[in-house]
Formats: sequence, C-alpha cells, structure tokens
Amino acid sequence: MNIRICLTLTLALGEGAIVTPPASAQALTLSEAIARAQERGPQARAARAARESGRYRHRAYRSGLLPQLSLVGTVPSYNKSIISVLRDDGSTEFVPQQQTDASMRVTLSQKIPLTGGDLFVSSSLARLRVSGPTAYQSWSTTPVSVGLRQDILRPNTAAWIGREDAVRAELDERAYLEAMEDVALQTATLFFDVYAARVGLENAVTNAAVNDTLYRLNTGRFEVGKIGENDLLQSELALLRSRTALESARLEHERATDALRLALDLAPGTPVEVTVTGEVPEFEADTARAVAEALKNRAAVTAVALDEIQARQSVAEARLRSGPGATVEASYGLNATAPGATLAYQNLLEARRFTLSVQVPLWQWGAHQEGVQAAEADRERVTNLSAATLRQVAHDARFAALELAQARRNVLLVAKSDSVAAKRFEVAYNRYVIGRITIDNLYIAQAEKDQALLQYVQALRGYWAALYGLRRATLFDFAVGRPIRGGS
Repeated sequence: MNIRICLTLTLALGEGAIVTPPASAQALTLSEAIARAQERGPQARAARAARESGRYRHRAYRSGLLPQLSLVGTVPSYNKSIISVLRDDGSTEFVPQQQTDASMRVTLSQKIPLTGGDLFVSSSLARLRVSGPTAYQSWSTTPVSVGLRQDILRPNTAAWIGREDAVRAELDERAYLEAMEDVALQTATLFFDVYAARVGLENAVTNAAVNDTLYRLNTGRFEVGKIGENDLLQSELALLRSRTALESARLEHERATDALRLALDLAPGTPVEVTVTGEVPEFEADTARAVAEALKNRAAVTAVALDEIQARQSVAEARLRSGPGATVEASYGLNATAPGATLAYQNLLEARRFTLSVQVPLWQWGAHQEGVQAAEADRERVTNLSAATLRQVAHDARFAALELAQARRNVLLVAKSDSVAAKRFEVAYNRYVIGRITIDNLYIAQAEKDQALLQYVQALRGYWAALYGLRRATLFDFAVGRPIRGGS
C-alpha cells in the first residue's frame, strides 16, 4: 500500500500532496494505542472500578464468615413519672418515682455455613436504680453465656449465598476482562478510523492536484483545438468534485483524530499520528479450540452458572420456607444479681434456656404446592435460556475464528488489487498525457484506483477488528496461545 500511495503522489507533479503530520506528533502503533486506552481511557477506568467494587463485596462477604464481635448497650435509660403503688390495706396510692437503668452486652457470634445456624458467646452487665418510696439498686451480671440458634427444615440461606458469592467473584473478574477487550476493540476501530481518514485525505490531496494538472493540460489542448469543449467541461467538473472531496476528507480526518484523542484521554489538540503496516500476524485460530476456550472463559458462561444456582435456591426455598419447620434455641451460662457491682460476680448461678419452636401450616389452599411449581417452572426457564446462551457463545466463537481467517485472506487479495489499480492508473495517466486514451478511460482508472485503496484500508480494519473480536469472544490470545489475564 505504501508503494501505491507513492505512485499516486508522484502524479501530483510537485503539488505537495503528502499530508505531513505536525513535527511534535509521535508515531502511535495500534498496540500502543490499545495499551494507553486500557490504562487511561474512561471505559477502562470504569471497568477497573467495577472490578474493585466486586472484589470489595467478595471480601466483605468473606469477612462476614469470620467471628463477629459486637457491643450493644443502653447508657443510660432515665424515666421520671408518677406510678400507682398498692398499699397493704388494698388501696392504691400514686407516688412519684425516678428510675435509671443501664446495660451493656458484648457478643462474639459465628455463622455456621454448613447448617445456617448461629453460635454465640456473650457477657453482659446491667444496673437498675429506683428512687422514691421504694428506692433500691440492683446489679445483674452474666459473665459468660454460650448459645445456639438453629432452624430445622428451613432453607440454608448462608450456604446458598456462599455458592453465589464464589461464582459472582469469578463473574466480576471475567466481566472485567471482557470490558478491557471491548476497549481494545473500540480503540482498534477508532485507530483505523484515523488511518482511513488520513489515507483518504492523502488520496484526496493527490486527486485534487492531478485533476488540477489535467484541467490545465486540457485547457491548453482546447485552445489549440485538440479536444472538444465537452472534454474540457468534464475535466473541470472532475476538478471541482475533487476539491469538494478534499474539504470533506479534511473534516473527516479531524473528526476521527479527535475521537481517538477522547478514547486515549489525550488533551484537545494533542498531535496524533497513527502508524500502520500492511503486515498481519501469521497464526491460525482453530474453531474447535475457539469454542472450547469460549465455553471455559466467557463471562456469559459464568452468568449461566450463577442463574442456575439462583434457580435451584428458589426451588429449595419454595419447598422448605412455607412447609413444616422448627427453630431450636439453647443457651447455657452463669449469672448473678446483687446490690453492688462487685458482689454481682460472686455466688454465680447456672442460667439455662432451651426453646423449640414449631411451625406447622395446617391449610394453605395449595399455596405451598403452587409456589414450588412456580419455582420449578422458573428453573426450567433458566435451564432453557442457559442452554441457548451456551450455544450462542459457541456459535460466536466459531464464527469469530472463521472471520479472522477470512479477513486475513481478504487483506492479501485486496493488497494485490490495490497495487494493480495503482499501476493501472499510472499507466492510464501517462497514456492520456501523450494522447493515447480518452479522458473517460482515465477517470475510470482513477475511480478504480480510489475504490481499490478504500477496499484495502477496509480490509486492514476488518482484519484487526476480527482479531480483537475473536479475543473478546474467547478471552484467549491465539497469537501467544494462552488465556487473557487481567493482572492485579
């Protein structure tokens, strides 16, 4: 393609067709543009923030599985009121009273994921002070109390949440990798937008210069009667059209360059010059390998696993939540009461508590069974959608691999066509200058040259879009033969 541009530029006859980048502009390759976009681009920063959010949620859940130490208390509670007091003779007397109480409890609790129960160890201290006709003060202590609360025949929510959290953590990581590949694909598109606009601008400059030269040449020929007025007017029309195309190409080049600046987080007006070679990587993307890697790496596959866990959880909860069940609560400890704080820790007595609460629905008008059937139907829906999702993932990966192979073949074929079209236009131009062909044949050759150049640029764009599309569809780098990893 570089030879092709040079050939057309030489036809400008010294008109200065090359679009020269600013002196301060640094050449930017596609890999460098993608690396910068993935480091500093707004979409990449948003993806990292989403990943960090998921990681913090996962850490919060894991921290919640560890023993939790808490302190609760009332310091103090004050009440001043008039209360009724029953006298010895049976009469009632209303007397003023002031009451102050305070309490403090320290609890160490532990969730049991295997059963969904709660185990706790606590220690508490409370004081009650009453002033008035029946003034007194009392301290109550529970130096230690060990207890357990366990639901029976009820869904183990803690276990289901644990399964979901493990899958969600993996889903967040894979979603991040896909988001970064989306950034790469978007950057490649914007990069080749700039390249296509630059090539189009260079070609428009060349065409304008060539058509200007042809118009001057044809003006002289018309004056000496070698061509008719129709050919002169056709030449003038081609010149005007080429100048219009040049203005449009300049605007498109500025638009594409500014869009790339936004993606790379560059300041407005920063010089940007892209560098593209006609070479494409030589590697094969096996369709079977692409499908296997996609089914192993894609976030959609992890999302399917999460949906299936949630569907099974809904079925389990529907079966157990509204059916017969029980709750066991038991605790054992030591406690005492005394008028003084220090005395309240002496002569400790046993404190025992055991409660078995039973819940047995007697008649629900079929609500329990209907709820179970609804959950089963929803699980069937999830199963069908999951199977369709997995088939779609495999479909996308397979055709992404095929499209890459086709895109590489297209680049090689179109590159040859571009060289042939450039050579044909050069020959046609020289033959027209010496009067061996008509102006119609020259403009046909020029149009074919422009079309071949456009097809070549589009073929390069299509190849790199297919390459990064395959990476996105599989989360696998076929160039190096390993899965894509996102780093820390």
